Amino acid sequence: MKRLLIVLLLWPVLLCAAESNVLPLRPAFSAEQRAWLSDHETLRVGLVMQAPWAQFDRRQQRLSGANVDLMNRLLQGMGVQGQWLRFADQDALEAALQRGEVDLAPGLQQTPQGLRRWRFSDPYLRVPHLVVGERRGSSAVDLDRIGRDEKVAVRAPSAVQEYLRVTHSNVQLQPVGNEREALDLLLRQEVSYAVVDEARLSLLLRETQFAGLSIIGDIGLPQLLRIGSRRDAPLLADILQRTLQALPGGELEQLQARWFPLSTRQLGNPLAFWKGVSVFLGLILLTLAAIVRYLLLQRRSLERQLLGARAVLSQREAAEQALRLSQFSIDNSTVGILWVNWDSHVRYANLAAERMLGYGRDALVDMPLVQLEPALSMDRWLTLWRQARGSQEPLPGFEIDCQRADGSRLPVDVSLSFLRFDQSEYLVVFITDVTERRRAQAALQESEARLKGIAGNVPGLVFRLERASAEQPVEFAYISEASLELVGYPAAELQREDRGIRSLVHPEDQARYHQTQDAALLGDCDWQWQGRILTRDGELRWADIKATARSLGEGRVVWDGIVWDITENKQVELALAESRAHLRELAAHLESVREEEKARIAREVHDELGQVLTVLKLETAMCELAFAGQVAGLDERLTSMKKLIANLFQLVRDVATALRPPILDAGIASAIEWQVRRFEARTQIPCLVEVPDHLPPLSDAKAIGLFRILQEALTNVMRHAGAHSVQVYLRVEQSELCLCVIDDGKGFAQAPRKAGQSFGLVGMQERVLMLGGRLQIDSQPGEGTTLLAHVALDEEALT
Repeated sequence: MKRLLIVLLLWPVLLCAAESNVLPLRPAFSAEQRAWLSDHETLRVGLVMQAPWAQFDRRQQRLSGANVDLMNRLLQGMGVQGQWLRFADQDALEAALQRGEVDLAPGLQQTPQGLRRWRFSDPYLRVPHLVVGERRGSSAVDLDRIGRDEKVAVRAPSAVQEYLRVTHSNVQLQPVGNEREALDLLLRQEVSYAVVDEARLSLLLRETQFAGLSIIGDIGLPQLLRIGSRRDAPLLADILQRTLQALPGGELEQLQARWFPLSTRQLGNPLAFWKGVSVFLGLILLTLAAIVRYLLLQRRSLERQLLGARAVLSQREAAEQALRLSQFSIDNSTVGILWVNWDSHVRYANLAAERMLGYGRDALVDMPLVQLEPALSMDRWLTLWRQARGSQEPLPGFEIDCQRADGSRLPVDVSLSFLRFDQSEYLVVFITDVTERRRAQAALQESEARLKGIAGNVPGLVFRLERASAEQPVEFAYISEASLELVGYPAAELQREDRGIRSLVHPEDQARYHQTQDAALLGDCDWQWQGRILTRDGELRWADIKATARSLGEGRVVWDGIVWDITENKQVELALAESRAHLRELAAHLESVREEEKARIAREVHDELGQVLTVLKLETAMCELAFAGQVAGLDERLTSMKKLIANLFQLVRDVATALRPPILDAGIASAIEWQVRRFEARTQIPCLVEVPDHLPPLSDAKAIGLFRILQEALTNVMRHAGAHSVQVYLRVEQSELCLCVIDDGKGFAQAPRKAGQSFGLVGMQERVLMLGGRLQIDSQPGEGTTLLAHVALDEEALT
């Protein structure tokens, strides 16, 4: 009992002393953990903003709370900075963890779901759930013995509610939204007790309206608070656990006493008893205050000495480690380092220089430089010494061939720097092996020579366009010497900024040239142009430019291309196009003559033969009137002759119609409708035809051409399509007349066909081209065929 009273007496004094003299944390970290901490100097700490765990003072613009103090202490022990992230609730914190925005968070409870997302430390704080009510005696309340008519207010839903429901089935629970509402119900005597955790209760009991309430029990379900860290950082979890273990237990008790001060922490003790004990303890406190102060002073003195010794040892250890690291870095560097005296003798050489030159350990010390490089005589060395000593900057580097220990030569790059150290002067020689660089330079020169040789023998002008960045203009980095043979200008002249290939382009082709080039430069894509260029002698040539774009990153793009001389091919192409145009004109003329001949023959057949047949029919009728019934068998012969004459009449009409249908004289619209109806009657295939009521006048050649195209299209439908219906449209679209024929037949694949298999399609295509129009055929196997013929209207019709 005496010991208990002494501890209770000394506890406030020890608490104040501990708060005023907090020892620094010294966790024992491994080398791997220290390296991890050096790579992560700032850790992101997630805080759920709920008093008294964490709260933000807007006036002072700072965070405070139990979790904030704890994390400040742990971050100080780990030697890192903290980046505070505030969250409204636990769900927001979990969402931030899944997005990778949080490294660790305090004040978490370990759950099976949380183990899949966090690595939890050992519990650092135990927060009990207390029963609050009006005191009815000196003993604590037992929830198992309360009556069923007494209600207990508890926040729901929560783990506490589930715990009370399972362990205390006799208790009538009253769910509430928060702890304040539970205490309000208790004050209004609507419930007999309220269950509140110690943290929230410490805040609520500071308010005047709840000052009369007392802690009268503990339900036995404490919150074990842990610190969670992200699962993908196991080193962070180990570091956090070591730092937490190094934290003195008294500091956690101080943390709990500071943020959860309860005037009625002890359960079941009356207020009068504590008043008497306080008076007794106060008397003893006055007696022992001087002793405690003396002990604290002694302790502080010893702690200062201990901290000083630790700091000295840490600094010495850090200096030794830094020295070893520096020496290791110098020895294992890729650059050889030699400290040389004024007399050109080596004072110090690192391991890299010894390995580079093939010497053993310390074999280079006291060796003159002339032994490594005969060209470095004493006179030259003294000249370099004076230049380096009198210059504020290192001397420019140069390349030499050093002699290795085995007598071979090593190409190195040498740079010099003057140094004063410990009352002595040295010239530090840095040597770098450039064997690979020389080999790469030789390979590059060989590659450039090969490229120039290939480009010089290519039958065209090879060039490269380069753009250093997106903001800078393009320039010719290379033009082959074939330019002299192609255009008469040397490559150096074309590479000038004011020349280039654009200066060779014919004035009439400049617009197209710049259009294609600008599109390629803006889109970083391939460039292709074909047009006319002028040589130095004014000769006109055709050129074809093709360049491939390559992106080298950071806005740098190069175009590698070639300018081909296609003058001969272009002349042949133009001659062939002109020949085709003449042939098409000839074909159009022949077709016109043919149609005119057909029309003339049709008129002659219709007029001449029609007249003869009419006369013959009259003569036969006269014979029938004159000799009817007089000569045996004559009537039958006359009847047969009349039938033959009628058939001959129909044959004449069919021949004249086939040569030139008279309906064409009524207009192309009527002719198309007439032809479709004849096709429908002949094939029994339903046809839908649409023609405009008012059609602009059309030349006879174009009308006949469209009519012949329709005839050929319907013939193909009848022979090959196997269609169930046909649609024919004639429409005026802007300045063109469009004929459309659609069938729902079996269609065909639009692959290249062999000669002799598609004369009908070729004939339609040629007819449209002769009329100055265009023909489009769309077909797929099993999807029918659509034919579109576009012919321009006559200018007179448009005006």
